[in-house]
Amino acid sequence: MYEIKKMTVLHWKQVKEIYLEGISTGNATFETEAPEWEKWDGSHSKECRLVAEHGGTVYGWAALSPVSGRCVYAGVADVSIYIASAYKGKGIGTALLRAIIELSEQQGFWTLQAGIFPENTSSLKLHEKAGFRRIGVREKIGKMNGVWRDVVFLERRSGKL
Repeated sequence: MYEIKKMTVLHWKQVKEIYLEGISTGNATFETEAPEWEKWDGSHSKECRLVAEHGGTVYGWAALSPVSGRCVYAGVADVSIYIASAYKGKGIGTALLRAIIELSEQQGFWTLQAGIFPENTSSLKLHEKAGFRRIGVREKIGKMNGVWRDVVFLERRSGKL
């Protein structure tokens, strides 16, 4: 069992380790290293960041990042969700994504979006199960290790508009 709770700086060491684990797969993000807490903290919504934890062990995390500083996009955010490899396939991703969606709606977000590598089929399935729809593929949107990568772009509109 685990509890989903608000992420704090005290979780950062384990959150960062899980993020680095995702980076190492080559199919989770274009990032090549995890930032320090201050940078990560400054680029993510303070109200919408969660961890799945039990007995001091973080199993996974989810957080939102604003897509723009313009007020018209104040309710639009990018979703990040990472599960430690030892805990994948146990429903933690589903629980975290549902919880971050609920929290986002409480905080006034009306659209959540995600950019996922097509090779990351488990993440695509997770998001689609949670009500995200595929908008399209951003072809050759960025290079990773000298290779152009596509990203599947998904969004979820709140039913509470």
